[in-house]
Formats: sequence, C-alpha cells, structure tokens
Amino acid sequence: MKNAKGKGAVKVSKEALKPVDDRKIGKRKASSKPDKGSAPKAKKEKAKKDPNKPKRPPSAFFVFLEEFRKTFKAENPNVKAVSAVGKAGGEKWKSLSSAEKAPYEAKAAKRKVEYEKLMKAYDKKQASSADDDESDKSKSEVNDEDDEASAEDHQEEDEEEDDDDEEDEDDD
Repeated sequence: MKNAKGKGAVKVSKEALKPVDDRKIGKRKASSKPDKGSAPKAKKEKAKKDPNKPKRPPSAFFVFLEEFRKTFKAENPNVKAVSAVGKAGGEKWKSLSSAEKAPYEAKAAKRKVEYEKLMKAYDKKQASSADDDESDKSKSEVNDEDDEASAEDHQEEDEEEDDDDEEDEDDD
C-alpha cells in the first residue's frame, strides 16, 4: 500500500498513541446522567383531578392529630413549626395503648363508611354522565346518517326531475 498523502491523510503523533497515565492527568468522572438515548423521553401527563370527587377519609392517627393539635397549641403557644406538632403527635400516638386508640379508630371507621357512600353516589353519577355522553353521540351519529341518507334521496329526486325536464324540452 502507498502512504496516503493529500486531503484524506491524517497525521498521528507518537505521543497520541502512548497510553495516558491517569495519575498525572487525573481520572475522568462519570457523567452524572447516563445517556441511554439521544431523544429525551416524554413525561407522562397526570390525569386531571375531578374537584367533585370526595376526599379520602383520615386515618385514626389523623383523627387523633386533629384533637392533639388543639391541646399542643394551648400548651405551647410559642411553637410555630408544623413539624414540631407532628413529631410530638407521633410520639404521643406511639405511647397510647390500643384501648386509648379505640375511640379514634371508631371515628375513622365511621368517616370511612360515609366516604364509601359518597363514592358510590359519585361513581353512579360518573357512570350515568358517561352513558349520557355515549347516548348523545350515538343519537347524533344516527341523525347524521339519516341526514346523509335523506340528502342522497333528495339529490336523486332532483336528478330525476332534471331528467324529466330535459325529456319535456325534447318533446317540444
């Protein structure tokens, strides 16, 4: 083979072919984000929340916290941090016996039953509105088909009348 000279030739120095000493130059750091693909993935869009949907009921702990907040704020009026109230409430909840937790669990169960009733009513309402949407759509499709069929019938009638008119003119 001939030595390549000209436009396509690339000179490579002897230093470029030597292995790099990591201790002198320093090791390269790994990139912070691995490059799996050239195109970024599209983010999934969250489904929009229905403001009419009933909120989930609080657990027994949160029912307890509702009352505990009032007493804690009365005892410690200078504490403004929400986290302090939450930590104190958590410690108090852990120290309660199951007998002391029972009234809060009963209240939570009662709220859950009410929530389930509301959800059943909400689901029925959603199902009926979905049925209404479908029935409206099907009605409009049927009406559109009827309109198209009647339009075709009218067009055929008009063509027949035109043919009759032409025959009458030929007779004259």
